[in-house]
Amino acid sequence: MTAEAAILSATIWLPILGGVIVLGSGDRTPQVTRRLALGFAVLTFVVSLPLYFGFDPGTAEMQFVEKVPWIPAFDVHYYLGVDGISMPLILLTTFISILVVIAGWEVIQYKPSQYMAAFLIMEGLMIGVFCALDAMLFYVFWEAMLIPMFIIIGVWGGPNRVYATIKFFLYTFLGSVFMLVALIYMYFQSGSMEILAFHDLKLGLTEQILIFMAFLLAFAVKVPMWPVHTWLPDAHVEAPTGGSVILAAIMLKIGGYGFLRFSLPITPDASSELDWLIITMSLVAVVYIGFVALVQQDMKKLIAYSSIAHMGFVTLGFFVVFIITTRGDVDSGAVLGMQGGMVQMVSHGFISAALFLCVGVLYDRLHSREISDYGGVVNVMPWFAAFLVFFAMANAGLPGTSGFVGEFMVILASFRADFWFAFLAATTLIIGAAYTLWMVKRVVFGEVGSDKVAVLEDINRREALVLGTLAVAVLILGVWPAPLIEVMDVSIENLVRHITVTKL
Repeated sequence: MTAEAAILSATIWLPILGGVIVLGSGDRTPQVTRRLALGFAVLTFVVSLPLYFGFDPGTAEMQFVEKVPWIPAFDVHYYLGVDGISMPLILLTTFISILVVIAGWEVIQYKPSQYMAAFLIMEGLMIGVFCALDAMLFYVFWEAMLIPMFIIIGVWGGPNRVYATIKFFLYTFLGSVFMLVALIYMYFQSGSMEILAFHDLKLGLTEQILIFMAFLLAFAVKVPMWPVHTWLPDAHVEAPTGGSVILAAIMLKIGGYGFLRFSLPITPDASSELDWLIITMSLVAVVYIGFVALVQQDMKKLIAYSSIAHMGFVTLGFFVVFIITTRGDVDSGAVLGMQGGMVQMVSHGFISAALFLCVGVLYDRLHSREISDYGGVVNVMPWFAAFLVFFAMANAGLPGTSGFVGEFMVILASFRADFWFAFLAATTLIIGAAYTLWMVKRVVFGEVGSDKVAVLEDINRREALVLGTLAVAVLILGVWPAPLIEVMDVSIENLVRHITVTKL
């Protein structure tokens, strides 16, 4: 195996190995533990960079492929590869993981080695989900990544962490069981566990609908889509700041990725028949959940509902494709919708991570997430206030930030499908601005809200580094999205054409 071909394995197993080493280092020397964790997180990011710089954007074929027998009796392989859809999500994972380690540097005093180890192991497992090309390998990574997050919320979470962890685990695990049944059925139909072989299966409409629904139960919970979203606010509120960051920035994207890798290419006819269902669920998330966010008094819960609304844009962009393609607008409108969904996933990864980190900064000082406990923060924390206002503007879709690009692309694609889809989707520009900026007004501006707020200290260098890095990422993607769009362009065009050609 060449050095190039081993990049994916290194990116998966390096943080997992690092997690084991960090766990073994114990808590007697916490500074050494933290430095080890940061070293492995940075090294994983560096190892993952050739995936971008060595990537050929001119082909839709899988790249950096690794394939060796794993369970020969069932034709199961350790089969890895990336295309323009999965590669950006891997880089997002390795990038955000560094910031999570830095963010928890001083905050986590209880069992820091186990905390850092859980995040490193989860990082490797999430990367495995994005690059697995064998269905059984994908399923193993998919289920295994629940365990570290379960531990993170259960051990370092808030007062109701047991309830939140059980709800999180049951929702995600039960949905995944149906996906496993669908994978086993397709294995018997194709004689292979390769995901790309599933793409070429000729399935009847009834088969496709049943498989599509099985996938929907797994991916809709993970996104999460309305009405199976209720586990997310509870998980976010009880999770430590790092857990909320990974949950919003990476784990939700795995559901969106599942639609692109499984549902759309394997069951194109069922996707076309049931596109109205997904579009309806997406628009309900954009509009109704936006109003739910508007009445929240807990900052974390508000941002959690905001995540559900913004992820509604992702699924909307993916499924308006079927309406657009029936009108022959394959090359522009359909591709635009999927590109917008992908850009929205990456952008939301930056913005949601930043907002949860901002809430974490306040919570570390005042130990409260209630909006009513703050007020006038700008008077004592001007640098923090500047960052929070910037990320709030990005969350509201301000032009020039990454939050605008993906939403604008999806709205344009929705307009080509149906005016009312675009109209309802565009209401998020009003609703999103309402709940985000109203939170900022009550927390940041005005007179100092209390004596506790009056003595707050502004962000330190560590916090400024984390928030500043995310601010740069949001700005770069907002004003120059071309590098991201270019790497995914051919892969998305190929997916759209596959969907169009293979429909019955």
